[in-house]
Amino acid sequence: MTGFGKGEAAIQQKRITVEIRSLNSKQLDLNLRLPAVYRQSEYEMRGMIARTVQRGKVDVFVTVESQQAEAPARIDRELFRTYLHQLTDALTYSGIDASYDAIVPAVLRMPEVVSTDGETISDEEHAALLAATEEAAAHLEAFRRQEGATLIADLLKRVDLIEGYKEAVTPYETRRSETIKGRIREQLARLAVEADAGRLEQEMIYYLEKLDITEEKVRLTNHCRYFREVAAEEEGVGRKLGFIAQEMGREINTMGSKANDTQIQILVVKMKDELEKIKEQVLNIL
Repeated sequence: MTGFGKGEAAIQQKRITVEIRSLNSKQLDLNLRLPAVYRQSEYEMRGMIARTVQRGKVDVFVTVESQQAEAPARIDRELFRTYLHQLTDALTYSGIDASYDAIVPAVLRMPEVVSTDGETISDEEHAALLAATEEAAAHLEAFRRQEGATLIADLLKRVDLIEGYKEAVTPYETRRSETIKGRIREQLARLAVEADAGRLEQEMIYYLEKLDITEEKVRLTNHCRYFREVAAEEEGVGRKLGFIAQEMGREINTMGSKANDTQIQILVVKMKDELEKIKEQVLNIL
């Protein structure tokens, strides 16, 4: 199910922003993009998000805005001066004439002369990052629940349409029986043969029973009622609704195979159209 959530947290002169975007997917595919300094918090962030988002293609973006100028690296001046004196003295002792332009880069590459700050974050900043993540996940969940309610309402409307088309079949069933009986009698009349009226009636009843769709209509009604009951549940209804939709499809297909009437076939096609839309939407529900 698609969704978006955003969370923010302020600490000292920093503002941490976490954005979560999700798309439909059968499994959880979680991708985090965050500054390298926050990698130590990635495991906890993943666990927090996974508890909220059970499946979907989820992208998480973490950005940090700082209001103070920060040097990406720090030079140990005392150590730099020590290395510089030692290297200059060694070059002089060896009789090598070298300029400072050549010496300084070598000194900067000496161990621990240049160190990078920000390789770790404080507990306070770690807590702020998790708080922003929790807020973003909560907003995403609210977004997805709202979308889920809209999807459920649309599904129930389509179930109502299917039942409406099913009820519209009834008048055509009665007309179909009379049409079939009349067609059989007409064909017998063309043959110019004597037919036993009682036996003829029995054969026509047997033939019409094969075309009867009463059981299919009853089962379809039960499936529609069960669909509504399951849709009213709070969690994990997507798969179950998908199974019920499959059962609805079986009954509708059987009705179509027994239709033997143009108008009934048209109504069956309309039911199939609504059912296909239901199946597509059910995939977006957990």
